[in-house]
Amino acid sequence: MIEVYTDAGSAGNPGPSGAGIFIKNNGNIIRESIPLLPMSNHEAEFHACLEALRICKKHEFSIISLRSDSKVLVESIERKYTKNPLFQPLLASILATMDHSFTYAFIKWIPSKQNKEADQLAKRAIQLAKKGS
Repeated sequence: MIEVYTDAGSAGNPGPSGAGIFIKNNGNIIRESIPLLPMSNHEAEFHACLEALRICKKHEFSIISLRSDSKVLVESIERKYTKNPLFQPLLASILATMDHSFTYAFIKWIPSKQNKEADQLAKRAIQLAKKGS
């Protein structure tokens, strides 16, 4: 099983944002820092999850365990619902990708202290986003 850690952040609300993705694949590590457009922290968490799914799809992983410290993201995916209209299309894309691209994909909430690698990558991505704006 592939362990996929995601985190995101924004420098402001909204502000320059970034996604951090840390993937453990049987001893192989993938690290990505992806600058995002200015947005809120919660919106960036949804984008980080989508980016992680795209990376996993590209690598043709079949069983993935997504891990995030964002309760908003995890609860939305578990319930397959969000009342926030901004998150609805992002959630729909996440659910469709999880359903159609993987044999088995699930998400689990983890405390921030277990998500340090993805957090550092997200902070780097925010710095890259600031330089690009």
